[in-house]
Amino acid sequence: MIYVLNHKGHPLMPTSRHGKVKHLLREGKAIVVNRTPFTIKLTYSSTNYTQEITLGIDAGSKAVGLSATTKKQELYCSEVQLRTDIVKLLATRRALRSSRRNRKTRYRKPRFSNRKASKQSGWLAPSIRHKVDSHLRLVADIHKILPVTKIIVEVASFDIQKIRNPNIQGTDYQQGEQLDFWNVREYVFWRDNHTCQHCKGKSKDKILEVHHIESRQTGGDAPNNLITLCNTCHEAYHLGEIVLNAKRGESYRDAAFMGIMRWTLYNQLKELYPNVSLTYGYITKNTRITNNLEKSHIIDAYCITGNLEAKRTNQWFLQRFVRRNNRQLHKCTITKGGIRKNNKAPYLVRGFTLFSKVRYNNQDCFVFGRRTSGNFDIRKLDSTVVSRGKHVKYLRLLQQGKTLLTERKNMVPLYI
Repeated sequence: MIYVLNHKGHPLMPTSRHGKVKHLLREGKAIVVNRTPFTIKLTYSSTNYTQEITLGIDAGSKAVGLSATTKKQELYCSEVQLRTDIVKLLATRRALRSSRRNRKTRYRKPRFSNRKASKQSGWLAPSIRHKVDSHLRLVADIHKILPVTKIIVEVASFDIQKIRNPNIQGTDYQQGEQLDFWNVREYVFWRDNHTCQHCKGKSKDKILEVHHIESRQTGGDAPNNLITLCNTCHEAYHLGEIVLNAKRGESYRDAAFMGIMRWTLYNQLKELYPNVSLTYGYITKNTRITNNLEKSHIIDAYCITGNLEAKRTNQWFLQRFVRRNNRQLHKCTITKGGIRKNNKAPYLVRGFTLFSKVRYNNQDCFVFGRRTSGNFDIRKLDSTVVSRGKHVKYLRLLQQGKTLLTERKNMVPLYI
């Protein structure tokens, strides 16, 4: 499928007549605007005939499914992988800043009320804000190549307390597991019967501490991520002398993300586009099962559009969001002479940026790692390694790195 823009840059209906497009490009009546998805722009005035196109969005916290269809044909579909490293990067930044301030400005007075943004109504945590902004950007990118007339977005509402306790009802929602406890620490001690969960009191150590099964950065302070350990076992664990058999309970982070972002996403879409509506996961599931379709993000998006008689496209796009820049200037380790090495590589190494799209061995790949010697780490977008160290003389630059990477795939491996 080739996407077409008129001479003013407005989207027209796409075409699969590759021969005609080839002649237009040869005669100078069209120019290439984008390589993936392949998009051309006409250089002469033409009719602006369009059809009704419905865009289905299978919103998610880690992956997004998109499908644009008419009543007869599917015109576009893609699966997008969102970033999941923002929480970890913010925690690392917090630790580095705290360490630097302790070294450089130890006697500076604490500042507690200089975070104005977080006090505004409608504020979202950076990790959730990224997910909302990513959805909006994907919809905007599709509107640049297709004249979409209707948007249907699937949202999800999760009752986390109902998931934990299927029999909960009425005032039970106000009687949580930590009711009448001062804090999480006191509740965890009571839950574990004030007994070390490793030695069961055999160490005779009366000092009890709360231990995070997963790191606080990863698992948070939820009670199912905490266990009681005595001071002796706690220190022995962190010294690597003992191994704990405890596993944290089920995490509901993704469900919480969806519950927070669903109305923000829907309301912002309504502000930007005229015809936006909602659907729910149980409707999509019923449609998929009724039509004997397998489970995937792009199939869910196809079901959301409601045009189940539309002929499926023979290609789809795998997309992935990556970080724009590594903002850490120096490495933490101090080398001999008190010098901190630079943590950032130059913007261009042998003319290539990080995540540059390159052509190697008749296939499109991406630069995941660069070395000044010219030997680069080349991979596919799903992180499949093509070469750990291929010299730049064997690579042909197609496109410098962006924050949203796109790779075209055939539909055959995805469906039965």
